[in-house]
Amino acid sequence: MPEKNIREMSEQERKRYSLASRIFQSTIIGSIILGITALLIGLGMFSYSLVNQYISEGFSLSENAASILNRTVDIKPLSEAVMQEYRALRAQDEHTEYDPERFSSFAEREDYQTICSVLSEYLNFDQVEFVYLAMYDEDRSAMVYIADPDESEEHMMPGEWESVSEKGMKRFLNWDGTGRLYEIDRTEKYGWLCTTGVPFRGEDGAIRAFVLTDVSLVNVVNGMKSLFWQYTAGLIIIMNLFAYLLTRQMKRTVIQPIDAISQAAQDYVKDRREGNDVDDHFSSLNIKTGDEIENLSSVMSDMERDLAEHEEDLTRVTAEKERINTELTLANRIQTDMLPNIYPAFPEYSEFDIYAYSKPAREVGGDFYDYFLIDQDHLCMVMADVSDKGIPAALFMMASKIILSNNAMMNIRPSEILKNTNDLICSNNREEMFVTVWLGILEISTGKVTAANAGHEYPAVMHENGRFELIQDKHGFIIGGISGLEYQDYEIMLEPGSKLFLYTDGIPEAADAASELYGTDRMLDALNSEPGADVRKLIENIQDSVSGFAGNTEQSDDITMLCLEYKGKEQMRDQAEPHQK
Repeated sequence: MPEKNIREMSEQERKRYSLASRIFQSTIIGSIILGITALLIGLGMFSYSLVNQYISEGFSLSENAASILNRTVDIKPLSEAVMQEYRALRAQDEHTEYDPERFSSFAEREDYQTICSVLSEYLNFDQVEFVYLAMYDEDRSAMVYIADPDESEEHMMPGEWESVSEKGMKRFLNWDGTGRLYEIDRTEKYGWLCTTGVPFRGEDGAIRAFVLTDVSLVNVVNGMKSLFWQYTAGLIIIMNLFAYLLTRQMKRTVIQPIDAISQAAQDYVKDRREGNDVDDHFSSLNIKTGDEIENLSSVMSDMERDLAEHEEDLTRVTAEKERINTELTLANRIQTDMLPNIYPAFPEYSEFDIYAYSKPAREVGGDFYDYFLIDQDHLCMVMADVSDKGIPAALFMMASKIILSNNAMMNIRPSEILKNTNDLICSNNREEMFVTVWLGILEISTGKVTAANAGHEYPAVMHENGRFELIQDKHGFIIGGISGLEYQDYEIMLEPGSKLFLYTDGIPEAADAASELYGTDRMLDALNSEPGADVRKLIENIQDSVSGFAGNTEQSDDITMLCLEYKGKEQMRDQAEPHQK
């Protein structure tokens, strides 16, 4: 600012040093800084989101392919044979080249063709470059191809190898099974690739091979470039437009009787202190000078009016919060009423006793249980856990419960019930939610339980030895993930006095203040502390045990339990009593 005062300046100088000019300059500078910051954040979020999506899709494909291979073919013989021949070749000379004739016989094997047939189904997914079976040679930092279904020029024959980074190789070989296994690297041949994988382990726990999926990240790089140039062009246009409009607006507000506003402010403070009910200090000024002071006067007038309305608004907000709480409480009651909650549930049946308990982490939850008679001799039991928590999970839970119940009443096997339910949910699951389910049907007259497991926790059973043990049944895939899946039935034979305990992951994953998990070992200890107790007492013992372990730590997941005691018919109990004595 020059030493001249405003009266001494020429018209050109006044424009140069005017408030409007300063606002325009400040707006341009601020817009540039804000735009660059937003661009960097946007590029970061764009790349992170897209890469994370590719990682998730690639890892899911690897898991699905590995799951199908596990059910269709034994990869161990082929993997060990290829690796044995590969090591023999490399042992002759460290720098020896690949010999196609030496490995040509592997491509003619039936298990090789089966593996390639399964893996080729996944090559049609978007962004998937390659899906193949391979193993790492840790001594030579190389990846050895075992089966590659790709029919292009990049096709790799069994035993063919490529050098890999030691860091990425160790990440795959030392994976502990948690999280998603992936490596992002830039290669001269393929550019940026994201490699995800799932290991196959032998009975000794050693890794035999990996199902690997290469996902191209070309779209991420190209997308970032396109986003940069589009954003830069848009930023320039918006920046100039915003600066122009803001400057134009400010030009209309230059001069204002500041003394009047100052006096009004003093009167306002005085009346507030004295308790006078006057609310027109600023609005009565009626300033119409068309400059920034008029705007200030309007803001002050709004402030005065807003303060008068504040108490009324606060009352409305409080009433709205109470209404929301009331609706959530009602939703909780509706959800609770949908679950069987009468004990004893079937007083007319002396052959069994059943009791269940559910406590959501929020007002409503995604866990649910169910038990109902299919006919006079068959009792259906369901234990399920929906992904996520809160209202979305509660809605998905209600839909899943109804679908499961309807299918169960068709008097079909548990595996068919899960299959039909999965197909129906997958047909309209845009939110991509899922539910884990254990479903069993008790034949009341014999004690035989026919069950199927869709990715749920292992059930615990107490037999004649009087102690609860986990039954590590074979899990099927979750409900709502992939349509067309098959599930497997298995049987549990309950004798008079046997008990069956079902639960969701809220039990073993309950944490204390040190973030230590409760785990299934503590759960079994709590069950076995009083195994002869009735079903209701057993569940109460678990409640007390989990509550004592967690202390004041907030519940992070829904907790649901169900316990069945099979007593059998009277003649069965009479036959069992001598054994129990």
